[in-house]
Amino acid sequence: MYAIIATGGKQYKVSEGDIIRVEKLGVAAGETVTFDQVLAVNNDGLVVGCPTVEGATVVASVVKEGKAKKVVVYKYKRKTGYHKKNGHRQLFTQVKIDKINA
Repeated sequence: MYAIIATGGKQYKVSEGDIIRVEKLGVAAGETVTFDQVLAVNNDGLVVGCPTVEGATVVASVVKEGKAKKVVVYKYKRKTGYHKKNGHRQLFTQVKIDKINA
């Protein structure tokens, strides 16, 4: 059984027991989160929502929050002496999928 959920502007295919990284949710470690934007559920047959499956939820527990590895953004224009170096670390929340209610 799997479900496709939407959170943080992205879509994730999840099964029970999966550990995924999503955009920062602002929830402390150990608490539970309910995702109600379930786009599709596969349980002996695929059920696709329009836009979401009615009554379907995914319950997950927060493992940790953190920052991803640094991504270096380097801008450069030739012949002008222009260059600019920036770094970015994206915030994330790591969650473990506990139950898919369909």
